[in-house]
Amino acid sequence: MLHQQPLPEPWASLPESETLHRIRAAKAALGKKLFILGHHYQMDEIIQFADARGDSYRLSQVGSQQTDARFIVFCGVHFMAESADILAQPHQQVILPDLAAGCSMADMATFDQSEDCWATLQDLAPGKTIPLTYMNSSAAIKAFVGKNGGSVTTSSNCRTAFEWAWKQKDKILFIPDEHLGRNTAFGMGVPLSRMAVWNPALPNGGLTDRQIRDAKILLWKGCCSVHQKFGPADVPKVRAALPGVNVIVHPECKWEVCQLADHVGSTDYIIKTIAAAPAGSKWAVGTEIHLTNRLAHEHPDKTVVSLAGIQCLCSTMFRIDPPHLLWVLENLLEGRVVNRITVDADTKKWAKAALDRMLALPGSGSPVAAKRPEPVGAAD
Repeated sequence: MLHQQPLPEPWASLPESETLHRIRAAKAALGKKLFILGHHYQMDEIIQFADARGDSYRLSQVGSQQTDARFIVFCGVHFMAESADILAQPHQQVILPDLAAGCSMADMATFDQSEDCWATLQDLAPGKTIPLTYMNSSAAIKAFVGKNGGSVTTSSNCRTAFEWAWKQKDKILFIPDEHLGRNTAFGMGVPLSRMAVWNPALPNGGLTDRQIRDAKILLWKGCCSVHQKFGPADVPKVRAALPGVNVIVHPECKWEVCQLADHVGSTDYIIKTIAAAPAGSKWAVGTEIHLTNRLAHEHPDKTVVSLAGIQCLCSTMFRIDPPHLLWVLENLLEGRVVNRITVDADTKKWAKAALDRMLALPGSGSPVAAKRPEPVGAAD
Protein backbone atom coordinates (compact mmCIF):
# COMPACT_ATOMS: atom_id res chain seq x y z
CA MET A 1 0.00 0.00 0.00
CA LEU A 2 1.20 3.50 -0.84
CA HIS A 3 0.55 6.29 1.63
CA GLN A 4 0.41 9.99 0.95
CA GLN A 5 2.20 12.15 3.48
CA PRO A 6 0.34 15.28 4.60
CA LEU A 7 0.66 18.02 2.02
CA PRO A 8 3.49 20.28 3.19
CA GLU A 9 3.49 24.03 3.47
CA PRO A 10 3.11 26.36 1.74
CA TRP A 11 0.93 24.30 -0.63
CA ALA A 12 -1.47 23.15 2.08
CA SER A 13 -2.70 26.62 2.96
CA LEU A 14 -2.42 28.70 -0.20
CA PRO A 15 -5.53 30.65 -1.25
CA GLU A 16 -7.34 28.97 -4.15
CA SER A 17 -6.73 31.85 -6.54
CA GLU A 18 -2.98 31.75 -5.92
CA THR A 19 -2.92 27.95 -6.27
CA LEU A 20 -4.61 28.08 -9.68
CA HIS A 21 -2.36 30.94 -10.82
CA ARG A 22 0.78 29.04 -9.83
CA ILE A 23 -0.42 25.83 -11.55
CA ARG A 24 -0.80 27.77 -14.80
CA ALA A 25 2.66 29.26 -14.38
CA ALA A 26 4.31 25.93 -13.56
CA LYS A 27 2.56 24.18 -16.44
CA ALA A 28 3.74 26.87 -18.85
CA ALA A 29 7.30 26.71 -17.52
CA LEU A 30 7.48 22.92 -17.90
CA GLY A 31 6.15 23.17 -21.46
CA LYS A 32 6.29 20.05 -23.60
CA LYS A 33 8.14 18.11 -20.92
CA LEU A 34 4.81 17.81 -19.09
CA PHE A 35 1.54 16.16 -20.11
CA ILE A 36 -1.45 16.16 -17.75
CA LEU A 37 -4.13 13.47 -18.05
CA GLY A 38 -7.58 14.14 -16.55
CA HIS A 39 -10.11 11.38 -15.98
CA HIS A 40 -13.78 12.10 -16.72
CA TYR A 41 -14.64 11.91 -13.01
CA GLN A 42 -12.25 14.66 -12.00
CA MET A 43 -13.46 17.98 -10.64
CA ASP A 44 -13.56 20.88 -13.11
CA GLU A 45 -10.83 22.67 -11.18
CA ILE A 46 -8.48 19.88 -12.32
CA ILE A 47 -9.96 19.22 -15.76
CA GLN A 48 -9.20 22.81 -16.81
CA PHE A 49 -5.47 21.95 -16.69
CA ALA A 50 -5.73 18.57 -18.45
CA ASP A 51 -4.04 18.19 -21.83
CA ALA A 52 -6.30 15.20 -22.48
CA ARG A 53 -9.59 14.09 -20.93
CA GLY A 54 -11.00 10.60 -21.15
CA ASP A 55 -11.34 7.18 -19.56
CA SER A 56 -8.48 5.37 -17.90
CA TYR A 57 -7.11 3.21 -20.73
CA ARG A 58 -7.52 5.80 -23.45
CA LEU A 59 -5.62 8.32 -21.32
CA SER A 60 -2.80 5.82 -20.75
CA GLN A 61 -2.52 5.37 -24.51
CA VAL A 62 -2.55 9.12 -25.13
CA GLY A 63 0.15 9.69 -22.53
CA SER A 64 2.48 7.11 -24.11
CA GLN A 65 2.07 8.82 -27.50
CA GLN A 66 3.44 12.14 -26.22
CA THR A 67 7.04 11.53 -27.22
CA ASP A 68 8.20 14.98 -26.07
CA ALA A 69 6.74 14.51 -22.60
CA ARG A 70 9.07 13.30 -19.85
CA PHE A 71 6.50 13.63 -17.10
CA ILE A 72 2.97 12.20 -17.31
CA VAL A 73 0.86 13.53 -14.46
CA PHE A 74 -2.20 11.29 -14.18
CA CYS A 75 -5.12 12.99 -12.45
CA GLY A 76 -6.99 9.80 -11.75
CA VAL A 77 -6.50 6.90 -9.32
CA HIS A 78 -3.70 4.45 -8.63
CA PHE A 79 -4.58 1.62 -11.05
CA MET A 80 -4.84 4.18 -13.86
CA ALA A 81 -1.35 5.49 -13.16
CA GLU A 82 -0.08 1.89 -13.13
CA SER A 83 -1.59 1.32 -16.59
CA ALA A 84 0.05 4.51 -17.81
CA ASP A 85 3.43 3.29 -16.55
CA ILE A 86 2.93 -0.09 -18.23
CA LEU A 87 2.39 1.64 -21.58
CA ALA A 88 4.81 4.55 -21.05
CA GLN A 89 7.89 5.16 -23.17
CA PRO A 90 11.23 4.38 -21.46
CA HIS A 91 12.00 8.08 -20.95
CA GLN A 92 8.62 8.87 -19.38
CA GLN A 93 7.84 9.01 -15.67
CA VAL A 94 4.26 8.71 -14.42
CA ILE A 95 3.15 10.75 -11.40
CA LEU A 96 0.00 10.49 -9.27
CA PRO A 97 -0.61 13.78 -7.42
CA ASP A 98 -2.02 12.06 -4.31
CA LEU A 99 -0.99 8.50 -3.43
CA ALA A 100 -4.17 8.11 -1.40
CA ALA A 101 -6.22 8.22 -4.61
CA GLY A 102 -7.01 4.53 -4.86
CA CYS A 103 -10.01 2.56 -6.13
CA SER A 104 -12.23 0.52 -3.82
CA MET A 105 -13.19 -1.81 -6.67
CA ALA A 106 -9.57 -2.53 -7.61
CA ASP A 107 -8.81 -3.19 -3.93
CA MET A 108 -11.52 -5.89 -3.80
CA ALA A 109 -9.27 -8.34 -5.66
CA THR A 110 -5.70 -9.13 -4.61
CA PHE A 111 -3.10 -11.24 -6.37
CA ASP A 112 -3.08 -13.86 -3.59
CA GLN A 113 -6.88 -14.14 -3.67
CA SER A 114 -6.89 -14.60 -7.44
CA GLU A 115 -4.21 -17.30 -7.18
CA ASP A 116 -6.25 -19.15 -4.54
CA CYS A 117 -9.37 -18.92 -6.70
CA TRP A 118 -7.48 -20.14 -9.75
CA ALA A 119 -6.11 -23.15 -7.88
CA THR A 120 -9.64 -24.15 -6.86
CA LEU A 121 -10.96 -23.76 -10.41
CA GLN A 122 -8.13 -25.84 -11.84
CA ASP A 123 -8.79 -28.54 -9.27
CA LEU A 124 -12.56 -28.72 -9.90
CA ALA A 125 -12.63 -27.99 -13.63
CA PRO A 126 -9.08 -28.30 -14.98
CA GLY A 127 -8.43 -26.39 -18.17
CA LYS A 128 -12.03 -25.18 -18.46
CA THR A 129 -11.66 -21.52 -17.41
CA ILE A 130 -10.13 -18.37 -18.86
CA PRO A 131 -9.60 -15.29 -16.66
CA LEU A 132 -10.60 -11.78 -17.70
CA THR A 133 -10.08 -8.63 -15.70
CA TYR A 134 -11.75 -5.26 -15.97
CA MET A 135 -9.42 -2.33 -16.57
CA ASN A 136 -10.31 -1.19 -13.03
CA SER A 137 -7.87 -3.59 -11.41
CA SER A 138 -4.32 -3.50 -10.14
CA ALA A 139 -1.29 -4.23 -12.31
CA ALA A 140 -0.80 -7.43 -10.28
CA ILE A 141 -4.27 -8.68 -11.25
CA LYS A 142 -3.68 -7.77 -14.89
CA ALA A 143 -0.42 -9.72 -14.74
CA PHE A 144 -2.19 -12.74 -13.20
CA VAL A 145 -4.68 -12.69 -16.06
CA GLY A 146 -1.98 -12.21 -18.68
CA LYS A 147 0.10 -15.10 -17.33
CA ASN A 148 -2.94 -17.41 -17.47
CA GLY A 149 -3.90 -16.63 -21.07
CA GLY A 150 -6.60 -14.03 -20.43
CA SER A 151 -7.32 -10.48 -21.43
CA VAL A 152 -8.16 -7.10 -19.96
CA THR A 153 -11.56 -5.60 -20.82
CA THR A 154 -13.08 -2.15 -20.71
CA SER A 155 -16.77 -1.42 -20.24
CA SER A 156 -16.90 -0.61 -23.96
CA ASN A 157 -15.43 -3.89 -25.25
CA CYS A 158 -16.56 -6.28 -22.51
CA ARG A 159 -19.03 -8.06 -24.81
CA THR A 160 -16.35 -8.60 -27.46
CA ALA A 161 -13.96 -9.92 -24.81
CA PHE A 162 -16.59 -12.37 -23.55
CA GLU A 163 -17.26 -13.61 -27.09
CA TRP A 164 -13.53 -14.18 -27.57
CA ALA A 165 -13.10 -15.85 -24.18
CA TRP A 166 -15.92 -18.34 -24.65
CA LYS A 167 -14.31 -19.45 -27.90
CA GLN A 168 -11.17 -20.28 -25.91
CA LYS A 169 -12.68 -22.02 -22.87
CA ASP A 170 -16.00 -23.20 -21.42
CA LYS A 171 -16.19 -20.65 -18.61
CA ILE A 172 -14.95 -17.19 -17.65
CA LEU A 173 -13.57 -15.95 -14.36
CA PHE A 174 -14.35 -12.22 -14.41
CA ILE A 175 -12.51 -9.94 -11.97
CA PRO A 176 -13.32 -7.67 -10.11
CA ASP A 177 -16.76 -6.13 -10.92
CA GLU A 178 -19.65 -8.56 -10.65
CA HIS A 179 -22.19 -6.07 -12.04
CA LEU A 180 -20.40 -5.35 -15.32
CA GLY A 181 -19.89 -9.08 -15.76
CA ARG A 182 -23.52 -9.95 -14.98
CA ASN A 183 -25.00 -7.19 -17.14
CA THR A 184 -22.78 -8.05 -20.10
CA ALA A 185 -23.34 -11.82 -19.91
CA PHE A 186 -27.09 -11.40 -19.43
CA GLY A 187 -27.24 -9.10 -22.45
CA MET A 188 -25.60 -11.93 -24.41
CA GLY A 189 -28.33 -14.37 -23.38
CA VAL A 190 -26.63 -16.12 -20.46
CA PRO A 191 -29.28 -16.87 -17.79
CA LEU A 192 -28.63 -15.80 -14.23
CA SER A 193 -28.79 -19.47 -13.22
CA ARG A 194 -25.50 -20.02 -15.12
CA MET A 195 -23.72 -17.23 -13.21
CA ALA A 196 -22.06 -17.70 -9.83
CA VAL A 197 -20.50 -15.09 -7.54
CA TRP A 198 -17.06 -15.92 -6.15
CA ASN A 199 -16.61 -14.33 -2.73
CA PRO A 200 -12.86 -14.30 -1.96
CA ALA A 201 -13.58 -13.88 1.76
CA LEU A 202 -15.24 -17.31 1.97
CA PRO A 203 -13.85 -20.84 1.60
CA ASN A 204 -14.37 -22.16 -1.92
CA GLY A 205 -15.63 -18.68 -2.82
CA GLY A 206 -18.84 -19.41 -0.90
CA LEU A 207 -19.89 -21.85 -3.62
CA THR A 208 -20.51 -25.56 -3.85
CA ASP A 209 -18.34 -27.61 -6.17
CA ARG A 210 -21.38 -28.15 -8.40
CA GLN A 211 -22.11 -24.41 -8.64
CA ILE A 212 -18.54 -23.84 -9.78
CA ARG A 213 -18.66 -26.63 -12.35
CA ASP A 214 -22.08 -25.58 -13.71
CA ALA A 215 -21.32 -21.86 -14.01
CA LYS A 216 -20.68 -20.39 -17.44
CA ILE A 217 -19.24 -17.31 -15.79
CA LEU A 218 -17.82 -16.81 -12.30
CA LEU A 219 -18.26 -13.23 -11.14
CA TRP A 220 -15.85 -11.85 -8.57
CA LYS A 221 -17.68 -10.25 -5.64
CA GLY A 222 -16.62 -6.65 -6.28
CA CYS A 223 -18.29 -3.40 -7.18
CA CYS A 224 -17.83 0.32 -7.78
CA SER A 225 -18.64 2.36 -4.68
CA VAL A 226 -20.17 5.09 -6.86
CA HIS A 227 -22.37 3.00 -9.16
CA GLN A 228 -23.44 0.81 -6.24
CA LYS A 229 -25.35 3.83 -4.89
CA PHE A 230 -27.93 3.73 -7.68
CA GLY A 231 -30.90 1.52 -6.79
CA PRO A 232 -33.94 0.21 -8.71
CA ALA A 233 -36.26 2.53 -6.77
CA ASP A 234 -34.44 5.54 -8.29
CA VAL A 235 -35.74 4.79 -11.79
CA PRO A 236 -39.52 5.07 -11.22
CA LYS A 237 -38.88 8.00 -8.91
CA VAL A 238 -37.06 10.02 -11.58
CA ARG A 239 -39.63 9.04 -14.22
CA ALA A 240 -42.39 10.42 -12.00
CA ALA A 241 -40.46 13.62 -11.27
CA LEU A 242 -39.37 14.20 -14.88
CA PRO A 243 -41.95 12.82 -17.37
CA GLY A 244 -40.42 11.71 -20.66
CA VAL A 245 -36.94 11.30 -19.18
CA ASN A 246 -34.43 8.90 -20.71
CA VAL A 247 -32.61 6.83 -18.09
CA ILE A 248 -29.01 6.04 -19.05
CA VAL A 249 -26.70 4.14 -16.73
CA HIS A 250 -23.23 2.65 -16.60
CA PRO A 251 -23.03 -1.19 -16.67
CA GLU A 252 -21.25 -1.10 -13.30
CA CYS A 253 -24.72 -0.41 -11.87
CA LYS A 254 -26.73 -3.27 -10.36
CA TRP A 255 -28.52 -5.67 -12.69
CA GLU A 256 -31.93 -4.55 -11.40
CA VAL A 257 -31.13 -0.92 -12.26
CA CYS A 258 -29.89 -1.79 -15.73
CA GLN A 259 -33.06 -3.78 -16.44
CA LEU A 260 -35.15 -0.67 -15.76
CA ALA A 261 -32.96 1.76 -17.72
CA ASP A 262 -33.51 2.86 -21.33
CA HIS A 263 -29.81 2.82 -22.17
CA VAL A 264 -26.85 1.01 -20.64
CA GLY A 265 -23.29 1.69 -21.71
CA SER A 266 -19.77 2.83 -20.95
CA THR A 267 -18.75 6.34 -19.98
CA ASP A 268 -17.90 7.06 -23.60
CA TYR A 269 -21.29 5.71 -24.69
CA ILE A 270 -23.09 7.93 -22.17
CA ILE A 271 -21.19 11.02 -23.32
CA LYS A 272 -21.80 10.35 -27.02
CA THR A 273 -25.47 9.41 -26.56
CA ILE A 274 -26.32 12.60 -24.71
CA ALA A 275 -24.27 14.72 -27.12
CA ALA A 276 -26.20 13.27 -30.07
CA ALA A 277 -29.62 13.59 -28.41
CA PRO A 278 -32.09 16.22 -29.68
CA ALA A 279 -32.46 19.56 -27.95
CA GLY A 280 -35.12 19.51 -25.28
CA SER A 281 -34.55 15.85 -24.39
CA LYS A 282 -34.30 14.83 -20.74
CA TRP A 283 -31.68 12.54 -19.25
CA ALA A 284 -31.23 10.92 -15.85
CA VAL A 285 -27.67 9.63 -15.66
CA GLY A 286 -26.46 6.79 -13.46
CA THR A 287 -22.78 7.59 -13.09
CA GLU A 288 -20.34 9.78 -11.16
CA ILE A 289 -21.62 13.26 -10.33
CA HIS A 290 -18.72 15.30 -11.76
CA LEU A 291 -19.31 13.79 -15.19
CA THR A 292 -23.09 14.21 -14.88
CA ASN A 293 -22.72 17.88 -13.91
CA ARG A 294 -20.24 18.45 -16.74
CA LEU A 295 -22.68 16.94 -19.25
CA ALA A 296 -25.42 19.25 -17.95
CA HIS A 297 -23.11 22.25 -18.34
CA GLU A 298 -21.93 21.26 -21.83
CA HIS A 299 -25.49 20.62 -23.08
CA PRO A 300 -27.63 23.49 -21.76
CA ASP A 301 -30.28 22.73 -24.41
CA LYS A 302 -31.03 19.43 -22.65
CA THR A 303 -32.05 18.48 -19.12
CA VAL A 304 -29.35 16.31 -17.54
CA VAL A 305 -29.71 15.20 -13.91
CA SER A 306 -28.31 12.51 -11.64
CA LEU A 307 -30.46 9.40 -11.51
CA ALA A 308 -30.19 9.18 -7.74
CA GLY A 309 -30.63 12.87 -7.05
CA ILE A 310 -27.66 12.70 -4.68
CA GLN A 311 -23.98 13.51 -4.90
CA CYS A 312 -22.67 10.16 -6.17
CA LEU A 313 -19.05 11.17 -5.81
CA CYS A 314 -15.89 9.15 -6.39
CA SER A 315 -14.27 10.15 -3.11
CA THR A 316 -10.82 8.80 -3.95
CA MET A 317 -10.75 10.57 -7.32
CA PHE A 318 -11.70 13.73 -5.40
CA ARG A 319 -8.37 13.51 -3.55
CA ILE A 320 -6.66 14.84 -6.66
CA ASP A 321 -7.11 18.53 -5.98
CA PRO A 322 -5.35 21.73 -7.11
CA PRO A 323 -2.99 21.94 -4.09
CA HIS A 324 -1.64 18.42 -4.77
CA LEU A 325 -1.33 19.15 -8.48
CA LEU A 326 0.61 22.34 -7.75
CA TRP A 327 2.86 20.49 -5.31
CA VAL A 328 3.96 17.91 -7.90
CA LEU A 329 4.43 20.52 -10.65
CA GLU A 330 6.53 22.89 -8.55
CA ASN A 331 8.66 19.97 -7.39
CA LEU A 332 9.27 19.10 -11.05
CA LEU A 333 10.39 22.67 -11.62
CA GLU A 334 12.94 22.16 -8.84
CA GLY A 335 14.15 18.90 -10.40
CA ARG A 336 12.36 16.58 -7.95
CA VAL A 337 9.94 13.84 -9.02
CA VAL A 338 7.47 13.11 -6.24
CA ASN A 339 4.82 10.38 -6.20
CA ARG A 340 6.23 8.49 -9.15
CA ILE A 341 4.26 5.30 -9.94
CA THR A 342 6.30 2.36 -11.21
CA VAL A 343 5.40 -1.22 -12.07
CA ASP A 344 8.15 -3.85 -11.78
CA ALA A 345 9.42 -5.47 -14.96
CA ASP A 346 7.84 -8.92 -14.52
CA THR A 347 4.43 -7.53 -13.58
CA LYS A 348 4.66 -5.07 -16.46
CA LYS A 349 5.49 -7.89 -18.91
CA TRP A 350 2.45 -10.03 -18.06
CA ALA A 351 0.05 -7.12 -17.56
CA LYS A 352 1.02 -5.85 -21.00
CA ALA A 353 0.36 -9.33 -22.43
CA ALA A 354 -3.23 -9.08 -21.13
CA LEU A 355 -3.58 -5.56 -22.52
CA ASP A 356 -2.18 -6.64 -25.90
CA ARG A 357 -4.73 -9.45 -26.10
CA MET A 358 -7.46 -6.89 -25.54
CA LEU A 359 -6.11 -4.72 -28.37
CA ALA A 360 -6.12 -7.77 -30.66
CA LEU A 361 -9.84 -8.39 -30.09
CA PRO A 362 -11.91 -7.97 -33.27
CA GLY A 363 -13.84 -4.74 -33.66
CA SER A 364 -14.25 -2.15 -30.98
CA GLY A 365 -16.93 -3.89 -28.92
CA SER A 366 -20.35 -2.53 -28.15
CA PRO A 367 -22.20 -1.25 -25.11
CA VAL A 368 -24.51 -3.55 -23.21
CA ALA A 369 -27.70 -3.60 -25.25
CA ALA A 370 -30.65 -1.57 -23.98
CA LYS A 371 -33.00 -4.24 -25.30
CA ARG A 372 -32.37 -7.36 -23.28
CA PRO A 373 -33.72 -10.88 -22.98
CA GLU A 374 -36.53 -11.38 -20.51
CA PRO A 375 -35.21 -11.78 -16.93
CA VAL A 376 -34.58 -15.34 -15.84
CA GLY A 377 -34.64 -15.98 -12.11
CA ALA A 378 -33.31 -13.42 -9.67
CA ALA A 379 -30.03 -11.61 -9.47
CA ASP A 380 -27.32 -13.29 -7.42
